[in-house]
Amino acid sequence: MPETSPPPIPGAAPLRDLLAQSAAVTQAVLTGRSMTDAIAQVPAPLRAGTQALSFHAMRRLGEARVLRRILVPRTPPEPLADALLLVSLALLLPAPASGSGTAAGMPAYAPYTVVDQAVQAAADMPRLAGLKGLVNGALRAYLRDADGLQVQLARQVEARWNHPQWWVDKVRAAYPDDWEAVLAAANIPAPLTLRVNRRRAAREDVLAAFAGVGIAAEATGPSGVVLAQPRPVQRLPGFEEGWWSVQDAGAQMAAPLLGVADGMRVLDACSAPGGKTAHLLEMADVDLLALDADSARLQRVRDNLQRLRLESPRVTLQVADAAYLDAWWDGRPFDAVLADVPCTASGIVRRHPDIRWLRRADDVPRTVKLQARIVDALWRTVAPGGRLLYVTCSVFPEEGERQAAAFAARHDDARRLEAPGQLLPVAAAATAAGEHDGFFYALFAKAG
Repeated sequence: MPETSPPPIPGAAPLRDLLAQSAAVTQAVLTGRSMTDAIAQVPAPLRAGTQALSFHAMRRLGEARVLRRILVPRTPPEPLADALLLVSLALLLPAPASGSGTAAGMPAYAPYTVVDQAVQAAADMPRLAGLKGLVNGALRAYLRDADGLQVQLARQVEARWNHPQWWVDKVRAAYPDDWEAVLAAANIPAPLTLRVNRRRAAREDVLAAFAGVGIAAEATGPSGVVLAQPRPVQRLPGFEEGWWSVQDAGAQMAAPLLGVADGMRVLDACSAPGGKTAHLLEMADVDLLALDADSARLQRVRDNLQRLRLESPRVTLQVADAAYLDAWWDGRPFDAVLADVPCTASGIVRRHPDIRWLRRADDVPRTVKLQARIVDALWRTVAPGGRLLYVTCSVFPEEGERQAAAFAARHDDARRLEAPGQLLPVAAAATAAGEHDGFFYALFAKAG
């Protein structure tokens, strides 16, 4: 779910309704549910505003959690009340100096509007009606001593960086010179970046079509277009015609690195939602098998290929776990394998700010084991002289360089080729062109 806009201005929908819905979304995240899934359950008229508030709350959740513990030392008896306080406190916090879409030092809404609407939201919900006094008292206590509380927040790691302590420690240890920039980039909304489908349009024509309707955009990378301001993708020129796909500039590196050519037999082993699958098909006429263990996610691949006019008899989509070869592999080797394996997604937090709050420290070693199992299985399917591209959208070295080095050590017939390695997320100050999420790329050739 691409999201880059600041919280909505009053008037888009009653703030009390957006606060109530955002509290429910926040509570869902705190119990381990994806924010994307939770927002999908919000009534359509409130969904856009709820999404904006919820994304804002996730980016300021570290500060909000510390504030709530200071202002209400005992956790509220109703989890939804706790979530309402967190969302409301996030809206009361001063905006960061840049990248938020709101003026530095100014909250997203007038402070007393937030307090009034939060109390009304509590009063409107039977589960919270008896706690509206708690909500009112806590928020007004913050307003009375906002400056002093800001001093206390600056001393707390979770509040200072809006990431869990374990995450901050891991990034700092991995990148002693860049850790602050990596954490800061995660709190800046990402731009809307597209990849032009070369089979349907030329980038110059896409840019001209955007300019013709007053949409500012510029080129980035070999095939990318980045918009100056995000917009609903369905309303952009060329959506129905399949001129482009939404894809981060960092993710656009995958297909060219694999080096596919006409006539190759290609495997995209963990294909959903289909951006890299489509890019491979745009680059060459290949026989492609796209796998995904989740049938619903694989349907998204099919939908994307249909919109981009890339479906053909040479393309097969199959529900399967890539690690279990007996369930799907016919024994014929592949010339090129894209192993975009499951990971912690720690490199795409600016697009999915709930990830940092969903993950736990012990998720990393579990994910590393899964990745090793998948990539070892996939290596068996690579033809002599063929290539495997290992990809993660993570910034944790265990899922990147350490995993790649361990794979090479396990396989004497694997020769490592030139690839970018670790890409740290970049948030450019002056222009969105050149920005990208965090990815890791390692390319291996199989001895012939």
